[in-house]
Amino acid sequence: MVVRIPELAFGFIIPEIIITVSAIVALLLAAFGKRAATGTLAGAVALIGTGLAMIFTFFLWDIQVNIFNNLYTIDNFGTFFKGLALIVSLLVTLLSLRYVEREDIVRGEYYSLLLFGVLGMMIMVSSTHFITIFIGLEVMSIAVYVLCGLLSDNARSAEASLKYFLLGAFATAFLLYGMALVYATTGALDIRDIAGHVASRKFYLTPMFMIGMALLIVGFGFKTASVPFHMWTPDVYQGAPTSITAYMATGIKAAAFGAFLRVFYTAFLPFQAEWSSILWLIAVATMTLGNITALVQDDVKRMLAYSSIAHAGYILIAFVIGDPFASSSILYYCLVYTFMNVGAFTVVIILGQKDQENTGIESYAGLAGRHPLVALAMTIFLLSLAGMPPLAGFMGKFYVLSAAVKAKYYWLAVFGVLNSVVAAYYYLRVVMAMYFREPSGDLRRPDFSPAYSIVIAVSVWALFHMGLFPRDFLLIARKSISVFM
Repeated sequence: MVVRIPELAFGFIIPEIIITVSAIVALLLAAFGKRAATGTLAGAVALIGTGLAMIFTFFLWDIQVNIFNNLYTIDNFGTFFKGLALIVSLLVTLLSLRYVEREDIVRGEYYSLLLFGVLGMMIMVSSTHFITIFIGLEVMSIAVYVLCGLLSDNARSAEASLKYFLLGAFATAFLLYGMALVYATTGALDIRDIAGHVASRKFYLTPMFMIGMALLIVGFGFKTASVPFHMWTPDVYQGAPTSITAYMATGIKAAAFGAFLRVFYTAFLPFQAEWSSILWLIAVATMTLGNITALVQDDVKRMLAYSSIAHAGYILIAFVIGDPFASSSILYYCLVYTFMNVGAFTVVIILGQKDQENTGIESYAGLAGRHPLVALAMTIFLLSLAGMPPLAGFMGKFYVLSAAVKAKYYWLAVFGVLNSVVAAYYYLRVVMAMYFREPSGDLRRPDFSPAYSIVIAVSVWALFHMGLFPRDFLLIARKSISVFM
């Protein structure tokens, strides 16, 4: 329903306000609280704040309003991605409760930055103006730049933070320049005004406008880890704290795709033929390079990084079609991908230690004999990532590929299927190590925690539930994407 409200209606941004207040409280605890209790209190604040924000986000469903002089929009599309960002926040905060203590990470600041990153995601996906999209992107990015480097004694962590910062700033410059060129040719920063302008007879498709659109693809391509803008992903994912790797691979990717969809399906849909040809090539290159490079990885964390690149390619298949209805599969895929990846990285955390992460495939050898439940959970996550039925990963790929076939993008669907077959090899390689290889070297007891068990149990349940009963989730995705129809 469409509601007429005053421009300054803070009641509609209560979830964002709660996350902001929670982040500030966590930061104050870090500054003035006792170090021994800071981590527990800040973690509790983050969990409670995220939970409250999620409750108020549910109340925004089926509400469509424009607030703050049209700088911000409340609609089902934004509400879906806000809910997804908050799910990521809850899961990552839960698995962080033990992880930050084990790794001796600065605790209060950690949770504060985690929440500020979520705030940036929420702003990004609910913005219909280039200025607020950029603000959300920067709030999210700056928080993650710091989070990547919080393992102070780890050289790889510092390298990951610096590399992500430098390349992220470079990509942001492309994004801003693209926005500037689009503004120069249309005279508008609101993406709905841009859509209205390009649909009028006064608009002529100029090289400057096309370059601006291409630069926006570069900027969003960096955040979604699409080829050839992916070069930062393996090193940053491997060097960052594993909980933050899970956070980046799910929340940041989903928020980037949310903003990407909103901008291109609102402002640039009339030029779908132009930008879809570029995205067709990017999708094929992303799937192929991600999967082929993952084949030769002996480090599970790095393998999952290349897997993340490949999955961005699968999502781009539905994006290329340019049909908002078919693109509901993107939303479903992002939700499924969240549980697959967070679950897999939780197992990586469990097998790690303070002095070593144990991310080599040899560390997983014989895991089924030593810890059968952990091996079973990892097998479920990997099989879902590979697209095996009846898990939700299969339904995600099925919807994406069937949308390509219905739109007569047959070759794109063929590339998607072939890449899925290739991907199955490196996922099954880890499964084979867990079940059919003898352990080697000194075996330490995995770092178990009730919080890890909760995250794994929720993720396993979600993958089976969404795989066996996908209809309800797909209907929610279709209702969310209907704002572009």
